[in-house]
Amino acid sequence: MPVAITLFRLFLVIPTLYLLEGGRENLAGFLILLAGISDWLDGGLARRNNQVSHIGIMLDPFVDKVFVLSVLSFFLYKQEITLLPFVLLLLRELSVSFLRSLSVEKGYAMPASYLGKAKAFFEFLTILALTFNYGMADLFLWLSVLLAYASMYDYVLKYLTFSKINS
Repeated sequence: MPVAITLFRLFLVIPTLYLLEGGRENLAGFLILLAGISDWLDGGLARRNNQVSHIGIMLDPFVDKVFVLSVLSFFLYKQEITLLPFVLLLLRELSVSFLRSLSVEKGYAMPASYLGKAKAFFEFLTILALTFNYGMADLFLWLSVLLAYASMYDYVLKYLTFSKINS
C-alpha cells in the first residue's frame, strides 16, 4: 500500500501541471496539498505496518524529485522563480540520486534523513505559496535550497561512513 501511495503522487504530476497552466490554481493547490500529504503518509504507513522496502526507499525520493522539480519548472517557465535556486536544487537532486545509486550498488539503501524530509516539506510549502501567489514563496524556496545542501552533506557523510565500515 505505501508504494501505491507513492505511485499515486507520481501520477498527480500531469494533472497538477495541466491545472496550473489552465489557471485553475485552487484545484492545482489541492493536488499539491494531496501530494504533500501522500509524501508524509506513505513513509509513515510503511514504518507503522513494517512494510519498509528497498523499492519504497528508492521510489519515494525519486517521485518527490519528479513532482517538485516538475512544478518548479512550471514556475520557472512562468518567470515566477529565478534560475539560480532552481538549478541549485536540480544539481543537488541529481547528486544525491547518484550517491544513492552508488550506495545501492554497495548494498546500502539510503533512507531519507530528517534534513531531507524538512527540505521536502519546504519544497511543498514553496510550490503551494507559488500556486497561491503567497509572498513567502521566495523565502521558502531559499530555505529549501539551504536544507537541500545541509541534507546532501548528511547523505555524503552517511555514504562515506558506510563505505569505510564495509571496505
